[in-house]
Amino acid sequence: MVDRIPRIPRGRKTGRLPESGRRTIIAARPFDPGEPVITDPTAVSLVLAGIVALAIWLEPRAGAFRAMGAALITILCGMTLSNAGLIPDASSAYDFIAGPAVSAGIVLILLSVDVRTVVQAGPHMLAAFGIGAVGSSVGSGVAALALAGHIGPDTWKLAGQYAATYTGGGVNFAAVGAALGTRGELFAAGLAADVMVTAAWMATCLVVPLLFTRPRGRPADGSGVAASPVAPAVPHSGSNAGDPGLAERLNASRGPLRLADVSLLVAVVLGALVASKLLAGWTAPVPQVLWLTTIALVAAQVPGVRSIRGAAMIGNYLILLFLSTTGARSVVAKILAVGPPVVLFALLTVAIHGVVIFGVGRLFRLDLATLAVASQANIGGPSSAIALSSARGYQSELLPGVAAGLLGYAAGNYVGFAVAAVMRGVIGG
Repeated sequence: MVDRIPRIPRGRKTGRLPESGRRTIIAARPFDPGEPVITDPTAVSLVLAGIVALAIWLEPRAGAFRAMGAALITILCGMTLSNAGLIPDASSAYDFIAGPAVSAGIVLILLSVDVRTVVQAGPHMLAAFGIGAVGSSVGSGVAALALAGHIGPDTWKLAGQYAATYTGGGVNFAAVGAALGTRGELFAAGLAADVMVTAAWMATCLVVPLLFTRPRGRPADGSGVAASPVAPAVPHSGSNAGDPGLAERLNASRGPLRLADVSLLVAVVLGALVASKLLAGWTAPVPQVLWLTTIALVAAQVPGVRSIRGAAMIGNYLILLFLSTTGARSVVAKILAVGPPVVLFALLTVAIHGVVIFGVGRLFRLDLATLAVASQANIGGPSSAIALSSARGYQSELLPGVAAGLLGYAAGNYVGFAVAAVMRGVIGG
């Protein structure tokens, strides 16, 4: 649930001195376990940038870090600092990175996509996505039956919200909750639990293909170091079939990066963002991300645009920065405030989703990379699907993953309302 989430009100304001009202970078009062040390958005952004730099530096230096990859390292580092109280779980820096910054990253990554890969991976991705949607619906229903006595009369509403959000992302959670009239405290609790569980599931999907697939051999140069912190870690059907150089371009530009390249990339990205926003306003309710994807893919087919150096590398950096905010939003201590039953509801829903998509998917001989990306399209939407694809170098799954995530936007609300209606009939409310 990583697209754009409503901000949860904090119980105590931070980052200002009462006597002067001036902004501060480090809290001027003694450390309070309930209040982060670093609150200024610029300072928080600096910490996130440091996390990404550290993850990229660590990844090639030990077997464990190589297996985890820079993406998982950034999530865990962000989660560690947030739970230690050094950085907040909510910040305007996170809002910017999860909004314009990750949108720019999506455009830059898609400029490297070969549209022909849709023919190879598209049908398999949609099949995996459908299996995952069924798993989310079953999971939310089971969770509702198991926890109705602990959550209360609005359990059926929460079931609908989780079925919706784990079919197509956080936009669906908010839409279904508003339509069903979920009470405020349960809505906020469910949202907080969703953020934590979504971050944990991203980490799980990064690891699962490593655990159950034989790893590649040593690189040709004999160094024992992966070519890229986001190089494909496992072989799978169709991976990088359309573009074997994607993993390298995610880590380095094709030749020296020039000022002309940067200026053109900035123009392309800003042009795509402005155009997609205008088109979304004119063609509501078509989501902006659909237009953004379309514009980026059309631009990628122009030889002059596709030849610009550094697009995939810079886009990959923005995706890693986005993943660090995903970890930072996940504060384990919130479980006590949210309430264990609500957290357990989210955990149980996602756990059953995982069992269904990976279990049934493997029975149908779908590869683990496709299943992992499809699962992220279910749980987090297009941004999560792109993040996982780029983090593991799954070229052939990039565009189909986006398509599945967009389908989730459209289908999630319908699934949520259907599950809510069924569970209301079963458990009452």
